[in-house]
Amino acid sequence: MENDDRPIRRGDAASLLSAESLDSYSLAELDARVASLEDEIARVRAHKAKASAHRAAADAFFKPRGG
Repeated sequence: MENDDRPIRRGDAASLLSAESLDSYSLAELDARVASLEDEIARVRAHKAKASAHRAAADAFFKPRGG
């Protein structure tokens, strides 16, 4: 068996969702889907903000000191 150390491809969930037909969904199901997607957007935005703050802290820590 071959050892494969390459990173696992995550895929593009948004593309998969956008390719799905919505014709069979009821209005209630569509509302639930929208709410779920909005929750996921909020989760991603929060993670992005945390990652950005972490990066800024690392940049400040490793910034060369003048003098």
